[in-house]
Amino acid sequence: MERTRHRKPKIVIIGGGTGLSVLLRGLKKYPVDITAIVTVADDGGSSGRLRDELEIPPPGDVRNVLVALSDVEPLVEALFQHRFKTGDGLSGHALGNLLLAGMISITGDFFHAITEMSKVLNVRGRVLPAANQSTVLHAELEDGRIVTGESKIPYFGKRIRRVFLTPEQVEPLNETLNEIRRADLIVCGPGSLYTSILPNLLVEKIGQAVVEAQAKKVYVCNVMTQAGETLGYTAADHVQALHDHLGTNFVNTIIVNNGDIPEELLEKYKQELSTPVLCDSERLRQLGIDIIEAELVKYDDDVVRHDTLRLASILCSLL
Repeated sequence: MERTRHRKPKIVIIGGGTGLSVLLRGLKKYPVDITAIVTVADDGGSSGRLRDELEIPPPGDVRNVLVALSDVEPLVEALFQHRFKTGDGLSGHALGNLLLAGMISITGDFFHAITEMSKVLNVRGRVLPAANQSTVLHAELEDGRIVTGESKIPYFGKRIRRVFLTPEQVEPLNETLNEIRRADLIVCGPGSLYTSILPNLLVEKIGQAVVEAQAKKVYVCNVMTQAGETLGYTAADHVQALHDHLGTNFVNTIIVNNGDIPEELLEKYKQELSTPVLCDSERLRQLGIDIIEAELVKYDDDVVRHDTLRLASILCSLL
């Protein structure tokens, strides 16, 4: 895709949860135009409570992404992320969630609340919700049972056959579709496959826009499998799930970790039924996917994460 002179290359990143925020912290250090498209299917914790009590879209994933892309003093960031530990009705709420809820009340809708909060936090890039309303995520398990609620899906311990949204017809923002169409690179992940990435792509017009976009589509594969979501999944299994849900092969490139993980951490994760994702190169090539393998892991407080700067560097090299 040709770019006009002086225009920064545009990267659109689709996801939610911690994985998206980790990537954005590294990517904002590069001279790229970033748009993050964030799921509105979260129904757990503080987000779920505000969603139910105030009948607003869940603010938690958006809050984390706003903070990741913000350019403010560390104290302001800490304030936005502060979670109350006591207080009748306050306990468990993140202050940023309450501020976003207040901004929705003032501006009248979620999109405008995010836009105004982006100014307050001096956000580098755009943050857009997958829809301007809440959606409910459901999973059909391999035994035919239907589980309702994003936060409940990982706890059943059965393989997931498919996930789907209600309402079925969810209208995305025109801004979101335009950003996808204008993208030079579209990135899915890292993040929970069924509960962070797919809820965005299942908004029909978003999935369709991604498939039809001229941009290269990259999937950043998780380092570890997730019990209750991707137990025993290989890299190709992750991609196949994306393709099955959108009804077509659309991923061009996969980024997979090949770095070693310390034995003591592997043991810790093993107790949670989580193992490193195996890169089954032959199957990926049969799917027509380019493979980028790199040492992508770092360890924060005994948690395996992507190395945000290394991953950002690889993504920018694809431009």
